[in-house]
Amino acid sequence: MITETGRIVAIEPQGLWVETIQRSTCGSCAAQKGCGQSLMARLMGHTSYLWVLLEGRDPDKYQLGDEIQIGVPETVVVKGSLFVYMVPLLGMLAGAGLGQSALQSDGWSALGAVAGLVLGGLIVRWRAHQTRHDRRLQPVLLDDTDAVTLVTP
Repeated sequence: MITETGRIVAIEPQGLWVETIQRSTCGSCAAQKGCGQSLMARLMGHTSYLWVLLEGRDPDKYQLGDEIQIGVPETVVVKGSLFVYMVPLLGMLAGAGLGQSALQSDGWSALGAVAGLVLGGLIVRWRAHQTRHDRRLQPVLLDDTDAVTLVTP
């Protein structure tokens, strides 16, 4: 489980909006001074907002500004990264191959590569839209010690 500390910025009946600043990996990496991620985080103070499901927990227990621990399973990160990087890359290679084999021209090969890359990006975007509410892919609360009980509206 990959963990991150976040600050609650909004509380809703079914979940929390949590602001995270990605610094957990930057503190332990040996390439801190030469890393673009570290530089961008320092310059822009990159924050992201995540929706964390309460899964039956009482929303009144949480306050704005509270620091909480959230986690994402490693398999979600690995599979998501592979999908996001490989689908456009494979689309680009397939498009370049089709352009080259069909018309025997480098220009058409380059155009096919761009078209395959764009198509791969659209497939990734479509898949992200389809799975945006999948509970298995959502961050979870880690610092809660109470048992989870379902609250019916």
